[in-house]
Amino acid sequence: MHCPFCDAEDTKVIDSRLANQGFEVRRRRECLTCKERFTTFESAELVMPKLIKNDGRREPFNEDKLRAGIIRALEKRPVSSDDIESAMGRIKKCLRGTGDREVTAENLGQWVMDELRDLDHVAYVRFASVYRSFEDMNAFREEIERLEQAPTSEQHRSQMNLIDDDDRKP
Repeated sequence: MHCPFCDAEDTKVIDSRLANQGFEVRRRRECLTCKERFTTFESAELVMPKLIKNDGRREPFNEDKLRAGIIRALEKRPVSSDDIESAMGRIKKCLRGTGDREVTAENLGQWVMDELRDLDHVAYVRFASVYRSFEDMNAFREEIERLEQAPTSEQHRSQMNLIDDDDRKP
């Protein structure tokens, strides 16, 4: 690892910890030449499945596009960045967990809606209104009624055995 301060090649690891729910390793490093310290993150590079869009096109999974859509739905809502990143991690785990090379955009959209339902009901309805192309107030009303009657996505995933015991909230 090159030092970002002096570009020297020799650095040593001072501390290593798990980060991002165990999907990354955070390392504190020290340059042996200039003695500056810096942090690096290491993660496994996994191939995500391609998405099959509704019109039949296939495109690579784009994490930034997914994050932007979730953040847009959560705009001005009281949800922490950590909660957003946790939701992103669970969605990516669902994608990888299929074991398929291709996943429909419909499945991805449903996983996003499940996560938003648990994070914030207003964000969920915002996302659902765009995702399901609501055309009038009745569509909003029906979705809100469904939201009030439906189990949380965590209960649903638990029933479907899609999450491990370690991933469940306390």
